[in-house]
Amino acid sequence: MSTVLSSVPSAATSDADAVERIRHLVGGEARPGASGRTAPVFNPATGRRTGELPLASSEEVDEAVAAAATAFEEWRRVSVARRTKLMFAYRNQVAEHAREIAKRLTAEHGKVLADAMGEVARGLENIEYACGLAEHLKGTYNEQASTGVDVYSVRRPLGVVAGITPFNFPAMVPLWMFPNAIACGNTFVLKPSPRDPGAASFIAELFHEAGFPPGVLNVVHGDHVAVNRLLEHPAVQAISFVGSTPVARHVYETATAHGKRVQALGGAKNHMVVLPDADIDLAADSAVSAAYGSAGERCMAISVAVAVGDSADPLVEAIRARMEKLRIGPGDDPASEMGPLITAEHRDRVADYVRQGAEAGARVVVDGRRAQFDGDGFFLGVTLLDHVTPDMTVYRDEIFGPVLCVVRADTYHDAVELLSDNPWGNGAAIFTRDGGAARQFQEDADAGMIGLNVPIPVPVGYHSFGGWKESAFGAHAIYGPEGVHFYTKPKVMTTRWPDPAGSRVDLGFPTNR
Repeated sequence: MSTVLSSVPSAATSDADAVERIRHLVGGEARPGASGRTAPVFNPATGRRTGELPLASSEEVDEAVAAAATAFEEWRRVSVARRTKLMFAYRNQVAEHAREIAKRLTAEHGKVLADAMGEVARGLENIEYACGLAEHLKGTYNEQASTGVDVYSVRRPLGVVAGITPFNFPAMVPLWMFPNAIACGNTFVLKPSPRDPGAASFIAELFHEAGFPPGVLNVVHGDHVAVNRLLEHPAVQAISFVGSTPVARHVYETATAHGKRVQALGGAKNHMVVLPDADIDLAADSAVSAAYGSAGERCMAISVAVAVGDSADPLVEAIRARMEKLRIGPGDDPASEMGPLITAEHRDRVADYVRQGAEAGARVVVDGRRAQFDGDGFFLGVTLLDHVTPDMTVYRDEIFGPVLCVVRADTYHDAVELLSDNPWGNGAAIFTRDGGAARQFQEDADAGMIGLNVPIPVPVGYHSFGGWKESAFGAHAIYGPEGVHFYTKPKVMTTRWPDPAGSRVDLGFPTNR
């Protein structure tokens, strides 16, 4: 297979040769950057620079959009059968190269290989859903809506659409977007995170290898210059975004002001409520995996455990005991259960939140700042803070790192009130053996995705992902059925054919309406 976007350097190459020159993909061609601006890409486990990323100018974004617009004129007319065959071919390409994609994720993001393989698997779910879009693109038909009048509807593609994706899931989140968009008949411009662009570039390469026409999927790398140009470009019809809440709000306000559809997913502070009757071992296992998996750099990570009543002391002790056994190390080490954070700056920011929590009066049960690591990687140990209160910055802010806060609540209703007061509403979970309490929580929890004894309730690919409140901006959730509606627009036809002379048949009853 030819490499059209980038290459993974061999371990035998020198440091200078090992720096990967990443390229844009425009109209099926790999292009070096022309702006003169670049950004470094690092391996978080070693702290070494491994890549050089071109930062696109507005003019380079315009070229990618123009290529997508040209491709759209033919792609929109390609049969659903042909689109489906190509999408199946792409699904097989991604499945065949799943481990290579995962290695790229580990090398640039730092997550352990098991997490990376899980990310690829969840991305595959969305490609597989796109393979079945023929069913979801079917229209509706009413014969004889009025005498001699038929009415039917179809869903049509929007045109050129764009996706702006985050560093924490550099393969999965793009796959939340462009398979559905393209299967619906649109063409796509992807702007991946500049921190770990290799996996996104590679899955775009596999898309090209699957046989899709040039320009159907384009990739431009960059920073705020590329983002703002996509938000303003008159030929871009819709924007999909996943990232922090402040940027999601900017994306939503800017793009809608320019007449675009927008789905913008923001940040979160997900709560996990543990009732006194809960299975404490299950709750503790779930809290550790959900809070510290992928170094806590997940928008669906559990950030707050709300311990209700007598559950608090046993839960804190059970979590602490499990944290002592957690293996932190390079993501490519099979023994590692958690890898580094994405950058040195982010590591230091997360560590400072631990300091703020301690100074505000939280009890530091486990202090991740004390963990020692060899080398220059961006590692930080795991932290558990108890007796956290809602006025503390560790509770109010999205930390996005391996820090779990325990808030103690006297009653179920106090716990639910915490969720209601939380400005975010991505996910929420409850751990209990009481079916009545679980059912009530489904009604009471003020969040878009709810887990019952499930800490991270990310929907499967044939449902849709979306939070509430400050966690999401726009009318549609992402992927699944909501994604199909987002990437299409309805058209309704009302038809009546005049009867040829003398062709009317007397049916023997009134037909006028």
